[in-house]
Amino acid sequence: MEAAFPSALAAPDPALAAHAARVTDLAARLAAWLAWDDASLYAIYVGGPLHDIGKAAVSEAILRKPGPLDSRELAEIRTHPAAGAKLIGRLGPARDALPFVLYHHERWDGGGYPTGRRGPDIPEGARILAVADAFDAMTSARPYRGPLPVECALREIERCAGTQFDPAMAHAFLEAWDAGALEPVTAWTTLRVSRARA
Repeated sequence: MEAAFPSALAAPDPALAAHAARVTDLAARLAAWLAWDDASLYAIYVGGPLHDIGKAAVSEAILRKPGPLDSRELAEIRTHPAAGAKLIGRLGPARDALPFVLYHHERWDGGGYPTGRRGPDIPEGARILAVADAFDAMTSARPYRGPLPVECALREIERCAGTQFDPAMAHAFLEAWDAGALEPVTAWTTLRVSRARA
């Protein structure tokens, strides 16, 4: 059942589906670097492709807006984790994806959404996905800006360790990058197809 969701997501927005695939691959590579067990890796492969499924409930005009979002638009886009969780929560085979869908925009310092969870109260899978999601968002073209250079994205991850990101996950990401364990994602920085907001 869970495989049907990425296909459904890809139909209306191939760029969003490509983002989900890249984030999943990056999070799985980082989890492997951290020696996560098979069950935890499996959960990433279920949850990663579905993490933005709630964007199906967000206005297309907001997702593709070329400029800054106003407060109403920002509030609408911030509904997507809860909307996605509601969508998949009814389906047993997809329930392993719930922590990734609902909590991937929570912050280590408690300033995220939709629940304001902080620190270790955020599920570990969502914490690893948050770093991968942010990296791909920064290094992909968006309606409101071009892609950032990889070095800028890496500096931002370092800067936000302990505030936006679990510091252990952020530092592991940087170490894995430096070691070449995440090397395949370097090719993604040349892509100009991703148009959906993170």
